[in-house]
Amino acid sequence: MNRGKNIRIAMAQILVEGGEPERNMQRAEKMIIEAVKDRCDIVLLPETMDLAWTHPSCMEEAVPIPGSRSEFFCELAKQYCVWICVGLTELSDGKRYNTAILINDLGEIVLKYRKVNLLEVEFPYYEVGQQLTVVDTPFGKIGVNICADNYMDGLCLGHSLARMGAQLIISPSSWTVDHFVTEADDPYKEKWYRPLSLLATTYEIPVLSTTSVGYIVGGPYEGKKMVGRSLAVLKDGTSVQAEFNEFAGALKMVEVEMGDAKWKGVQYGQRIAQLPNGAPAR
Repeated sequence: MNRGKNIRIAMAQILVEGGEPERNMQRAEKMIIEAVKDRCDIVLLPETMDLAWTHPSCMEEAVPIPGSRSEFFCELAKQYCVWICVGLTELSDGKRYNTAILINDLGEIVLKYRKVNLLEVEFPYYEVGQQLTVVDTPFGKIGVNICADNYMDGLCLGHSLARMGAQLIISPSSWTVDHFVTEADDPYKEKWYRPLSLLATTYEIPVLSTTSVGYIVGGPYEGKKMVGRSLAVLKDGTSVQAEFNEFAGALKMVEVEMGDAKWKGVQYGQRIAQLPNGAPAR
């Protein structure tokens, strides 16, 4: 495995079917194997990819972490000697969480994060997370958040991860669009590029988000769809996107240079003050 500053991350945007964890996990396994063949260091999978985002099945079928579904990915990470970040539906003390875990190449969960910036439609399904964490890895410090944590109104979470020393932020996601959106459209416009690029260029760290594909059946967003176009914004603001697809998953490899961790504490404020207009914007 690469232990240098430059690493290869696979954005694995899989077809996610509501309430079909075994099928979804089988697709994820195939993507992981493909990524390993392509010399990948980290595989980034979508949000709640076991049961699908806000699918009603989570009310009865969420499982603990550690548990059977997280162990499935831990075994794959160990077997193929690869790091995996995956979004799962967690059950803990009778409550459900929209959770992401980072697994090392020994098959160990080194970070568990529960989504904080929940949409209102998520309130019946998931509890609000209460902790932000970064973790030291052989690549550098990695921070994890989930989907709407990167909304402009939730960007304080990404700022916090960066100030905690994250040299890379990765984000399992489930981006949705209306059913009539076609490949000729720009499905997200600036919705995701703007906040991810603000984080990337302000702190000079790469920020990556992998979303799902497929039509949503069940739950508050039934009739909408996920069309991929997973996004990586590198520390210089350069962006890389995966393909648009409504029905089939795809793997997009991204060469990433980790951030330099050149600031600490109040130095971040000094850094921001030096930017145009004294704010983390472009």
